[in-house]
Amino acid sequence: MAENEKAELFERMPIPSAVAKLTVPTILSSLVMVLYNLADTYFVGMLNDPVQNAAVTLAAPVLLAFNAVNNLFGVGSSSMMSRALGRKEYETVYRSSAFGFYCALFCGILFSLLCVLFRGPLLALLGADPETLAATGGYMFWTVYCGATPAILNVVLAYLVRSEGSSFHASLGTMSGCLLNIVLDPFFILPWGLNMGAAGAGLATFLSNCVACCYFFVLLRVRRKTTFVCVNPKKFGFRKEIVLGVCGVGIPASIQNLLNVTGMTILNNFTSIHGADAVAAMGIAQKINMVPMQIALGFSQGIMPLVGYNFSSGNRRRMKDAVMFALKLMVPATVFVSFCYYLGAGGIVSAFMKNESIIGYGTRFLRGFCLEQPLIFVDFLAVGVFQALGMGGYALYFAIMRKILLEIPALYVLNWLFPLYGLAYAQPFAELILAAAALVMLRRIFRKGEEISARPAGKQRKKHFPSKQT
Repeated sequence: MAENEKAELFERMPIPSAVAKLTVPTILSSLVMVLYNLADTYFVGMLNDPVQNAAVTLAAPVLLAFNAVNNLFGVGSSSMMSRALGRKEYETVYRSSAFGFYCALFCGILFSLLCVLFRGPLLALLGADPETLAATGGYMFWTVYCGATPAILNVVLAYLVRSEGSSFHASLGTMSGCLLNIVLDPFFILPWGLNMGAAGAGLATFLSNCVACCYFFVLLRVRRKTTFVCVNPKKFGFRKEIVLGVCGVGIPASIQNLLNVTGMTILNNFTSIHGADAVAAMGIAQKINMVPMQIALGFSQGIMPLVGYNFSSGNRRRMKDAVMFALKLMVPATVFVSFCYYLGAGGIVSAFMKNESIIGYGTRFLRGFCLEQPLIFVDFLAVGVFQALGMGGYALYFAIMRKILLEIPALYVLNWLFPLYGLAYAQPFAELILAAAALVMLRRIFRKGEEISARPAGKQRKKHFPSKQT
């Protein structure tokens, strides 16, 4: 995207049009990503083997831990890039993207090595027992031991591309891998194909992430004269203002994700006490609930470049209008989805596995989970605004409130009061309090917007103009 096109999108295009252009591809990408997660669950469920389904569920916290790296270098670098674009500091944009890319590459390799070295204790920590150990290990071989690096780079590159307003290409790259995963799943998983079970789902995921990375590398090569996303190693370095700018937003986002992993691990360990059927049902209910949750997350991520750019360029009115438009559109939509999920929970769960025990568990789990949907969008949106404005500390406070102060204690209390079924209501309880806090914080930001000054990435305020080197 040329510089004048970016200015048109971020500065002059009507808010509904700008929000649609940025968020629709991101939402579609999120939906496709959820569909490929559901495809794993659906095709593994066709085996009618709760152990295989339980393996996918038990490994989920490790896959979620990838987002700690994604958030650190994807969210952190993209926020830094959008704010630097708003100030027209193009050299900072180049160096921020190179810093995010190479740090993500290193961390992906390190993540894989550590998981291989400590795979025994790791599987025990995840709640794998002698019945589910082999299947869980087979799934993690492809998704984690081999696949951590492409999985992380895929997401980080999408963040970097989206930060300059190229939401369509960011989403297309992600979707290309997801769609390939859906196509490969049945061949690798089912008896008429390679009959690999959960391990086949992992292999399909690994291959699809590699293809998505290839898409982004080709895109950057083709658009090397116009893109601000830079993977040139000459631009990589540890300049203080860039490291602080990226980590100031990325570290709180990463900690938030690690706390999510902790919460999911505790949830799975409580559930595993009740057997493979309960674990499989919990995994199915969580993935069904992820559909509207990912739409909400995609929407909040999609408007981050618009919010960050206009904050840094001084157009606070446009920033506020974009956030208010998102609230007015998405809150009623998520209320409607929650209503439909609550009424149709049994039929939705039964589409994934024809097992009466699992349907019974899953129906009650899903009815608890779905209550959070309108609340979690408000929370996601507030955290997205904090990240876009470089206010990583606020995002960290919300993460600590959600998991340490609210959700994790609620898991213990509700499981004690209502064994197993109370677990599904811990997150809605936490999100109710967080949504109220989010509205208060957004109101304060808007009311004091005239007092907030854009923070420069460094002491150098000279404008840099695009080079043809990426």
